[in-house]
Amino acid sequence: MPVEPRTYEVRTYGCQMNVHDSERLTGLLEAAGYAAAGSGERADVVVFNTCAVRENADNKLYGNLSHLAPIKAANPGMQIAVGGCLAQKDRSTITAKAPYVDVVFGTHNIGSLPALLERARVQEEAQVEILESLEVFPSTLPTKRESAYAAWVSISVGCNNTCTFCIVPALRGKEKDRRPGEILAEIEALVGEGVSEVTLLGQNVNAYGVEFGDRHAFAKLLRACGAIEGLERVRFTSPHPAEFTDDVIEAMAETPNVMPSLHMPLQSGSDKVLKEMRRSYRSSKYLGIIDRVRAAMPDAAITTDIIVGFPGETEEDFQATLDVVAAARFSGAFTFQYSKRPGTPAATLDDQVPPDVVKHRYERLAALVNDVAWAENKRLVGRRLELMVSEGEGRKDAATHRLSGRAPDNRLVHFAADFSQVADAEVRPGDLVTVEVTYAAPHHLVADGPVLAVRRTRSGDAWEARHAAAPAGVTLGMPVVGLPASLPDAPACR
Repeated sequence: MPVEPRTYEVRTYGCQMNVHDSERLTGLLEAAGYAAAGSGERADVVVFNTCAVRENADNKLYGNLSHLAPIKAANPGMQIAVGGCLAQKDRSTITAKAPYVDVVFGTHNIGSLPALLERARVQEEAQVEILESLEVFPSTLPTKRESAYAAWVSISVGCNNTCTFCIVPALRGKEKDRRPGEILAEIEALVGEGVSEVTLLGQNVNAYGVEFGDRHAFAKLLRACGAIEGLERVRFTSPHPAEFTDDVIEAMAETPNVMPSLHMPLQSGSDKVLKEMRRSYRSSKYLGIIDRVRAAMPDAAITTDIIVGFPGETEEDFQATLDVVAAARFSGAFTFQYSKRPGTPAATLDDQVPPDVVKHRYERLAALVNDVAWAENKRLVGRRLELMVSEGEGRKDAATHRLSGRAPDNRLVHFAADFSQVADAEVRPGDLVTVEVTYAAPHHLVADGPVLAVRRTRSGDAWEARHAAAPAGVTLGMPVVGLPASLPDAPACR
């Protein structure tokens, strides 16, 4: 009788880079003969892909590991692996605190996971392998992409900045860039498989080209994406304001499939705080970039990241942040209360802001962000938008009889499953629909009129082929399968 393959589960924490790394980890495991564990099923191998940017990241990891300890004790063949940024930082500490962990691997050697699991099984002892620098660019590894129609494409790893609140450069290393030809070949292959939207990914994405000395490389890459037939939408995350140049704005505006959306971290509106953060720009430069983006793309939606309560932040500094938010008219923002991140320079600063002050400022900022985003969204009521139908983004869709999709500017729109005015009502994730916005909320739009047009796509075909067992037609309450969309924890890594 054939031997049942060992099963796996990958649990992911943190930024988009970790999400994409987990796609590679699943690809590696399946290439090595493992199979994904079913929902609610105990996996033979559990892999934690960790994040280290939050103060309590290690507590969260060890809490999750402790829940698995009795399960592993009752099932001796079970294996536990820990990788990612926290593994890179804590190394052998993990096996000291959780001796039942079988494998610890770092951010630079995710490709070693299958071999380390086998070595731990044969030798019956924990394997810890942490490399100090990248040996193989991760994009060369097998990848199991969760979405049939949208994909992350990593163009660089690492970061050359030294922001005092961020530990990522210490864990991901200096920036390493892929060659443009490799990136474009990967995108063309993805399009050939049915993908119609790609998000170019880098810790500091618009610094791309620094390693091979071409400061215009990122703008050139965006324009080259525009020449790929079948590629409907191109996005990127996350650019650094210090390296945001006008040639990138021009490439965005002049390349039809580069979407009018920009996520650009602000972190603080106070020039004094930005200096303490070692963010090499000031508020006037930041607002100047936004002005030029909107001049070139009037409908662009701009989102950001903001940290409240950085050490030494005064009420005047905080007011400067509120002033920038009001002037920038963000369509959304990820806001964070500052917390000490072990291993960062800011964690040792003396002038820590009292937690109650941080909380009060955070609440004031969140209220302003919501008000601004809501006002910006209201401007779109009555506007017709072409949406790419998404999967798993409308948690109430089944109850409201709506589907969900993303507008070109990346706004989330919930739309009525009313196809009375179109001939083809079989809409799949990856297909495109045209709707008219009828209502605006701070974080989403609603289109409760009939769908005005449907464009079936190769991405929809790819989704249908992948889910051939699912019933045809409009699917309400579509299951989440990892569409590269907004992730609440992701911007904390910048």
